[in-house]
Amino acid sequence: MSSLSHSSQPPASGTSDEQLPAAVANLLKRDAAGLVAAIIQQYDSHEVLMLGWMDDEALRRTLSTGRVTFYSRSRQEYWRKGDTSGHVQWVKSVAVDCDGDALLVRVDQVGAACHTGTRTCFDGRPIDAVVGHAAADDQPTAKESK
Repeated sequence: MSSLSHSSQPPASGTSDEQLPAAVANLLKRDAAGLVAAIIQQYDSHEVLMLGWMDDEALRRTLSTGRVTFYSRSRQEYWRKGDTSGHVQWVKSVAVDCDGDALLVRVDQVGAACHTGTRTCFDGRPIDAVVGHAAADDQPTAKESK
């Protein structure tokens, strides 16, 4: 996917001596706090479960343990999904988007993904929006070869 710059200062202390591999770190475009958005998706149904934040250490832990680790912006600490709730996220794959500012973490979710107890953090929270439809004239057409 896309390349980004590497932040030299993680937002939290208490990291291990291990580091995120440079080849991975160089792909990431972090925000001012050194974080990147992590979209969590159920690997088999493609259901979007939640959005969390990761710094290099949280991503390193996620990639090396098979369990999703986030960085809490409010508590300024790492947390591993399921350690207190039992609602574990088992990592199936991780990808970076084309701009490098978001991760897609595909997981096998055990139990509810949301701290409110719902399956996803988006359940029961719709916002009214006009639904768009492509007009017949908007459909792509195949070019005829001669």
